[in-house]
Amino acid sequence: MSYQHQYTDGTPIHFPLGKVVCIGRNYAEHARELNNPVPSEPLLFIKPGSCAVPLEGGFAIPRDRGSVHYEAEIAVLIGKPLSREPGDEEIRDAISGFAPALDLTLRDVQARLKEKGLPWEIAKSFDGACVLAPFVPGDAVADLGDIGIRLSIAGEVRQDGNSRDMLNPILPLVRHICGHFSLQPGDVLLTGTPSGVGPLRVGDELSLELVGHSRFDSRVL
Repeated sequence: MSYQHQYTDGTPIHFPLGKVVCIGRNYAEHARELNNPVPSEPLLFIKPGSCAVPLEGGFAIPRDRGSVHYEAEIAVLIGKPLSREPGDEEIRDAISGFAPALDLTLRDVQARLKEKGLPWEIAKSFDGACVLAPFVPGDAVADLGDIGIRLSIAGEVRQDGNSRDMLNPILPLVRHICGHFSLQPGDVLLTGTPSGVGPLRVGDELSLELVGHSRFDSRVL
């Protein structure tokens, strides 16, 4: 199924789907649960836009490449160009929306790549590796330091995090990214996952929430 940015009321967002900029280990407890060091600066990597699929209606996962892990994240949609070191007001004005998302990872593949000191792309950028829900407008979220993200599977809460626990909060994170490369309308930022990641299985019924703002039910096809 092709992906198109949209708001929660169904209104299409007419930005082209750009790159997906991800931050790894932005919650200390998640770094520890995978026995990774807590980074001293943002750990960035990029997924191509071609890997994005909509959450609604269900999504498929690879079945022949080992364990596929879910990572629930707060997604930030960029609506205006940003570059160099923008100020907080410029960044805030450029954010068009927030949504819950899943950063899917081929965990066994990633482990093999890490052992060899190789990049993670084939573990993070496969078709369907970025599952995006519709966005609430950027101005609907008053406090960027208090955004909840929650994932439940079969009615059991698996991840329950909040942006207050990020090692790199959203505005400083965007500024750091722009110090390395520009952001364009349609780009999406995945801001890291809290602890509780684990494997997905075909048939899993999911509920993904941007707490207090939006909630979506989906399933693994």
